[in-house]
Amino acid sequence: MVTEAEWERVQGELRFGQVITGTVVRVPKPGAIGVFVDIGLGVEGFVDVVLLPRRRIEDWPVEGTVTDFEIWWVHTGHQQIRLKPSDPKYLCEDFADFVARYRPTWPSEIGKALRGPKPSTP
Repeated sequence: MVTEAEWERVQGELRFGQVITGTVVRVPKPGAIGVFVDIGLGVEGFVDVVLLPRRRIEDWPVEGTVTDFEIWWVHTGHQQIRLKPSDPKYLCEDFADFVARYRPTWPSEIGKALRGPKPSTP
């Protein structure tokens, strides 16, 4: 964990939808939780299972995978940046339907600062 001041600084520099390159560092329970990503900011990145392929967990990025992610939302209590894969091969098959159903405001949030009004969360 970083200090509260550092956490505030990190959030102030990032935007929803911003693409950031990261390295998958842990896949604790393939098909059940998600993947943890080192995004080089001193705070943890995480991709939730709901955003990863459901048909074949073999399509999940494995430890050591370096790829691009988009900033999806922020879990303030855990000082964690939630990510979504930029590469469609690592993204759930029904992402457009998922967004329409659970996060319809996503397109309007892209480019906005992480701090400020909190987006809806699935």
